Amino acid sequence: MNIFDLSRHGLNSFESIAIYAVLVVAFISLIYAWLLKNIVLKKDMGTEKMQEVWNAIRVGADSYLNRQLKTILPAIVLLAVALFLSVYIVPPSLEATEEFPQNTQIIIAVGRTIAFILGASFSLVVGQLGMRMAIQANVRSASAARRGFNESLSIAYYAGTVTGMLTDGLGLLGGTLIFIIFGKAAPDALLGFGFGGTLLALFMRVGGGIYTKAADVGADLVGKVEKDIPEDDPRNAAVVADLVGDNVGDCAGMAADIFESYEVTIVSALILGLSLYALTGEIHWIVYPLIIRAIGVISSILGTF
Repeated sequence: MNIFDLSRHGLNSFESIAIYAVLVVAFISLIYAWLLKNIVLKKDMGTEKMQEVWNAIRVGADSYLNRQLKTILPAIVLLAVALFLSVYIVPPSLEATEEFPQNTQIIIAVGRTIAFILGASFSLVVGQLGMRMAIQANVRSASAARRGFNESLSIAYYAGTVTGMLTDGLGLLGGTLIFIIFGKAAPDALLGFGFGGTLLALFMRVGGGIYTKAADVGADLVGKVEKDIPEDDPRNAAVVADLVGDNVGDCAGMAADIFESYEVTIVSALILGLSLYALTGEIHWIVYPLIIRAIGVISSILGTF
């Protein structure tokens, strides 16, 4: 069986071309993120003192995320096993049985587990790379602000767009690949994809949020209340912890959270499409949400100019 032959899912030639076009758009989004990253990294990093403070923030943020990852991994393994077994508690849908008449349960169980790992991995990648990109842009944006605010804003905007394009590209890539492989049974597997992204977003958003708020309050109490030092003054050592918290909470956590929101809306749209397919027998109701997402990605790329 050729998994890339979409006619087996009941798609006509136009719908098949549209799905592969969506896949191409997902890769375009990732390539655009890579190009923007290179633009940002070519900017100067400022004075030696700026780089000293920046490096302390970078090391602190990296250390936090590495520690967080070690905590999350055992939970991912346990939940992957639980999702594999879930198919034996709640049977696969009728559409899944039609797509895979033989060994339906084991195919959906494996697909749901792989989709879960894929969703968790993509969410982790968006959070990790989004935060690292933000850290790289911080010192460059600060340095550019000495020359002009327009250049500084452009650097910050490009760095934020990298995270946005990663979210678009990976979310669309995962959803489209799962549809190409599973067809009408895609919602059965996409449950795992959405849950994987949600799990990582929960850990990174809540964990990072707690860290950043604790560090922020601690820095303010010590610096402002006890020592009457202005906010973000380098004389207050707790400021570094505060800025580390801003990166792990507002950058990494928010990036993973946005990816989770993006992918679960794809999952919900595909499930609604499946419901309409069951009523009308028209497969284009499932194809339609992916095409709309691809148009949104192109619009976002054009909008960044």
